[in-house]
Amino acid sequence: MKAISKRLKMLREDAGLSQSKIGQLIGVPQSSIYCYEQGQSTPSAKTFCWYADYFDVSLDYIFGRTDDPHGAHYEHNPKFKTIAPDMEKFVEMCFDPNSRMNERLKETLLTMLAETSGVGKNGEH
Repeated sequence: MKAISKRLKMLREDAGLSQSKIGQLIGVPQSSIYCYEQGQSTPSAKTFCWYADYFDVSLDYIFGRTDDPHGAHYEHNPKFKTIAPDMEKFVEMCFDPNSRMNERLKETLLTMLAETSGVGKNGEH
C-alpha cells in the first residue's frame, strides 16, 4: 500500500494539483485523498481507474509493479497540463476582452506555446 500511496501523491503533486482539487475531480472529499496518500485507506477500483485515465499512466505503474508510467500499451498523454503562470498572464494581456474571438485566440496561443515547450495549458488554474 505504501508504493500506491506514494504514486498517487506524486502524480497529484507533479500535476500541481491540491488534494481538494483532485477530490473535486473524482467526486470524493479532500480527506479521502489525504487518506489514500497516507496509506490509511484504499481507493475503489473506479478511483484507481480514474487516476490511470486522468494522468495517463498504467495501473501497473500506480501499483508500483513498474517504474514506467506508460505501461505496455500507452502513449503518455495526460489530461492535465501546466504552463508557466507568467506566460499565461502575458497571453491574457495580449487580447481584447471585447472581441468575440478572444477566448478562442487565447486558447490557440496557449496550446501552441504548450506544444513548443513540451507542456500544455492547465484548465484548472
